[in-house]
Amino acid sequence: MAGSPTARRRRLSIELKKLREKSTLTCAQVGEALDWSGSKVNRMETGSGRVQPSDIDALCRFYSTTDELRDFLKSLAREAKTRGWWQVHGSGVPEWFNIYIGLEQEASTFRQYQCELIPGLMQTESYTCELHKTGAHMAAEDIARAVRVRMERQTLLTRTGAPDAWFVVNEGAFRHVIGDQALMREQLERVLDSAQLPSVTLQVLPFDSGTYPATGSFTMLGFPDQEDPDLVYRDGITDATYLEGEHHVREYTRAFDGLRAAALSPQRSAQLIASVLKEYTS
Repeated sequence: MAGSPTARRRRLSIELKKLREKSTLTCAQVGEALDWSGSKVNRMETGSGRVQPSDIDALCRFYSTTDELRDFLKSLAREAKTRGWWQVHGSGVPEWFNIYIGLEQEASTFRQYQCELIPGLMQTESYTCELHKTGAHMAAEDIARAVRVRMERQTLLTRTGAPDAWFVVNEGAFRHVIGDQALMREQLERVLDSAQLPSVTLQVLPFDSGTYPATGSFTMLGFPDQEDPDLVYRDGITDATYLEGEHHVREYTRAFDGLRAAALSPQRSAQLIASVLKEYTS
């Protein structure tokens, strides 16, 4: 079973939708049979509303499930109500990003393309703080909370059972000076250290790579349980997009494979980053 509240909620939604589709009924038909609205059933299946254990009892009686499946779904519903460690930081983490962190915590594979900035899981405190000061009108205490969350997220790469993480980063991210050269020296040293972790592969997409099959940054998360499908995540200034359909995942996987093919090898990538680092020390 997935471990974070967000992942549990997602798994519950998936299982409820599978049960309804197996019955060949619509949300409206299920809702009418249970004296609910069809929108309530839809919210349960999309994870946009909380599901009570009593709702699970009613659905499982209607679908004639086994006792084991009913108990499993009820445990998912109860545990989906718990709070993740990142949620204690309040307004330092937007609600739409809370969802992503919960899924990230459960991922077994992590694929990310960054076209402008150093990946968040490799950022220093100073770099992260500078980004938040410049890119959003946040109170100082909220910036501090956001930085703490990002630093704690980075333990994902060093914990036991760390996900297989593969990063492709545009060369411009290393040459774009955030703060000052001293800050960038520290940041590039952190990147080189992170690239040495056994779970991490880092490639640089150089300026002279020609055309490549992507526009904009994106992240793909894969999960250990086959019942939890892979997804694509893209974020903006005020919201995020989650793409879960097979077509989306297939096309983004194809794009990421193309980016990996166009990028430098991990060894040559480290050499390029080290050469940029020297420029910041001159």
